[in-house]
Amino acid sequence: MSVYFVARISITDESEYNQYLERCDEVFSQYKGEYLAVDPFPETIEGEMKAGRSVIIRFPDKSAFDAWYFSKEYQEILKYRLNGADCHTIVVKGK
Repeated sequence: MSVYFVARISITDESEYNQYLERCDEVFSQYKGEYLAVDPFPETIEGEMKAGRSVIIRFPDKSAFDAWYFSKEYQEILKYRLNGADCHTIVVKGK
C-alpha cells in the first residue's frame, strides 16, 4: 500500500533552509520516493493556513518511507529543514 508524505513548510530562515535544499535531492534519489507535487503557493480552500509551500511525496509502502526518513543521510540534513522552517508533516496511507 502506497504512503504519502505531506508537508506544509513555512520558511523562517532562507540560509538554513537552503542548506537542506542543497542536499535533499541527492539523499532522496537513493530511495523509492516520487515527488508528486511541490507548490510554493498552494491555494487554501477551507480554514486558515500559514503562507508556505506544500510538498507531496509518494512511497510504494511504509517501509520505503521509513528507509528514507530515518536513514542516516536524511537525518543529517533534516536539522536544516527543521531549523529553517516551521514544518507540519503527516504520512497518509493510500491505495
